[in-house]
Amino acid sequence: MSRSVRSHGVLTTAQLDAFQLQADPLADQTVAAILGEWPTGVAHETAPQWERIRTVNILLDQWVDNASLAWWTAPRGAVRGTVGNREIEGHVDDAMADALNHYIQAAQVLPPWADAAQIERAEELFMEHGALSCILLFCSSLPECYVVPDLSSVLHATGQLEQNTEYRIRSTAAMIFPVMMHGGLAARGAGIAQVLKVRLIHAMARNLILHGSPQDMVRGVQAGHDGIIEAKPLPAATGGRGVMYQTLFAHGWNTARDGLPCNQEELAYTLLTFGYVFLRSLRRLGIGLPRADEEAYLHAWNVVGHVLGIERALMVHTMDEGKALMAAMQARGRAQPVAPDPRPALGQALMQTMAAALPWKIVKPFPPLMTRYLCGRATAHDLGLLAQPAPWLSVALFWAVLLVARALDTIARLIVPQFSLVRALTRVLGYHFMSRVLMSQTRPLQLPTGLLSQVDALVHGWSDDARAPRWLNRLEDRLTTRGTWSADLAGAATAAQGSPARRPS
Repeated sequence: MSRSVRSHGVLTTAQLDAFQLQADPLADQTVAAILGEWPTGVAHETAPQWERIRTVNILLDQWVDNASLAWWTAPRGAVRGTVGNREIEGHVDDAMADALNHYIQAAQVLPPWADAAQIERAEELFMEHGALSCILLFCSSLPECYVVPDLSSVLHATGQLEQNTEYRIRSTAAMIFPVMMHGGLAARGAGIAQVLKVRLIHAMARNLILHGSPQDMVRGVQAGHDGIIEAKPLPAATGGRGVMYQTLFAHGWNTARDGLPCNQEELAYTLLTFGYVFLRSLRRLGIGLPRADEEAYLHAWNVVGHVLGIERALMVHTMDEGKALMAAMQARGRAQPVAPDPRPALGQALMQTMAAALPWKIVKPFPPLMTRYLCGRATAHDLGLLAQPAPWLSVALFWAVLLVARALDTIARLIVPQFSLVRALTRVLGYHFMSRVLMSQTRPLQLPTGLLSQVDALVHGWSDDARAPRWLNRLEDRLTTRGTWSADLAGAATAAQGSPARRPS
């Protein structure tokens, strides 16, 4: 489907309905070949699929970067690896090896329309604004992601937000950083390798929830079957990732009513939160980008979307298209609520994680206030953020700081066009979120060691804002840490739990 199918950037209701019954045939067929047919009845508790899933996890850890991925082939026979802190063993049979080899070779190729110059410009923008990306991820992208009830229902089922909030956030960052770092989508980078892991995990989630191939389920629904997977008792937990997989298997699903889990519409909606919502948030903070830069950033994420298996017809190329498509998708999601509503619990878990990262008591209510400002009242209502009013002193401080900073920025830019007090203040919040949640050495991002070193070097470059005057950078140091961010993140993570994160001169 080409861009010409759209009317002012919005797909028709019928087209979006159709995308709810489309998933990702390449990844789905790969997982179906690996897992085979699930047994029926109580035998699912000891099904061989659980061992195959553990084996796939061992192999995924071998996908280190794009260059090695180009020549990777699945080993056959016995394999060993570490999942969490446990040494595990697995066995790779011919079906698993052949399926993964085909998937890797087919999925790692960038689309012919990928523009290297636009991707490089997007990487430069991420470098320039990356310190803001943390607060925008926490207070904008992730909250908007949880607005659609079906997406929230799956996250709620796995407990990833209520019980393992930080793990979920770090997993998201573990994809964003490799993708947006310099050369992340090129041969020298690691973005493609990380995205292909995420794509296969999406397919694994679909297979677990539906107890088989999504395409088989759709054919059954079209033939008149009810498309209902009944919820099951949980199999005996194996710990670690196994709990999440078993919870998905036991969740239950109604395909005729809800479409496929992690379907094309939902994947495209999530893609909007990383591209369009990020850019929209910059606009709302008064530090929006020129149109050409916005479109370069959207283009880079469209390329990522292609690697994730998202249809091009669901991608946006301008901010106007993004605004229209997101509004249409949110309206559709809100028109079909689920009961009980999982979104307030998810929103509360996210806000509590952010509040814990802030070192000063008076600013701990800032996360829901910032989320409401960046995302709007409707999203704040969906996430239950309006049900718990913040202390009036924190509310007054938030709006006073924001409005005064915006006013000073407007005046100062008459003399210094790139000046932004708002950018400095949001960098401060971003630093504390990053140091407490993303970059702690005791809970590192799930990335290869060499890639973690590259992330550390990237964060080092964020220590000072090159576009800010020296006095503003010194003020920022007093509110974050003196010296390089990357060298001090572990100490700041500890300090954030008690006193303000500052290192002596």
